[in-house]
Amino acid sequence: MIPVTNDARPLMLLDSAGLWFRAYYAIPDKVTSADGRSVNALRGFLDMTSQLIATHRPGRLVACLDLDWRPAFRVELLPTYKTHRVAEDGDGSAEEVPDTLSPQVDMILEVLEAVGIATGGAVGLEADDVLGTLAARETSDPVIVVSGDRDLLQVADDTPPGVRCLYIGRGIAKAEMFGPAEVAEKYGLPLDRAGEAYAELALLRGDPSDGLPGVPGIGEKTASKLLLEYGSLAEIRAAADRTPSPLPARAATSIAASAAYLDAAWDVVWVQRNADVALSGSDELPRKARDPQRLAELAEELRIGAQVERLLAALAG
Repeated sequence: MIPVTNDARPLMLLDSAGLWFRAYYAIPDKVTSADGRSVNALRGFLDMTSQLIATHRPGRLVACLDLDWRPAFRVELLPTYKTHRVAEDGDGSAEEVPDTLSPQVDMILEVLEAVGIATGGAVGLEADDVLGTLAARETSDPVIVVSGDRDLLQVADDTPPGVRCLYIGRGIAKAEMFGPAEVAEKYGLPLDRAGEAYAELALLRGDPSDGLPGVPGIGEKTASKLLLEYGSLAEIRAAADRTPSPLPARAATSIAASAAYLDAAWDVVWVQRNADVALSGSDELPRKARDPQRLAELAEELRIGAQVERLLAALAG
């Protein structure tokens, strides 16, 4: 993992659900508390958080939450949005989550509160929108957005104080730090607008994990080639509409025919930067636990003493 080299202590923003889902599937759920409850996601989440703090030394940190994992406005624009993740017996509002994971989310939030680590959310919006808003709002410290979701690469920005996305899709040990230059190089995108171009790339190629169909016949390589040649999705669409079109015939036809999808799905793909985010408290990272007595009780009850010790050691530095 590549640590931040800037002398300033960064603001770290965690895609919390991404971390605890990753932890849940990485550690057997036979790992339990004193009363037999599964604590695998809790343990993994705390250990990943400790490692991130120890490596990158943030001065501030927010664990960002999904207050609505499938916002109505996105579903209205794109009915297929995350449909494969909807609980089978639900009405579309409930996400399919393993039975032994749901109770651990409350445990994680309890531990964070006892430690004094802030959480943040926005009513009716996803954690992505919270991450995007807090990153865009920051004016003093460099920002590190931690996520295993490539959609967040769109927030990479060199405008001071700068935003970097630490992509953990292959695990914490193989985490990759992305700024605009790395996004542009890896995905073949215009450097001067790499973040926004990544969102346009995702829109064109589609994303099955989010139920985003994409433009038929336009894969990642074709989308990259077009964005490099024309600079933006708007210019690509303008070229597709010209007669005769300078685009390959099949691509021009497909892009023109996908106009309704491209118009509607942009606000599905684009992470909001002006959400009404509420924090549970100060985002200043504590050097010691805010409520040591409650933290000790949780450590004993949930059998997470080693994880708590590692987190407190990371905080103390």
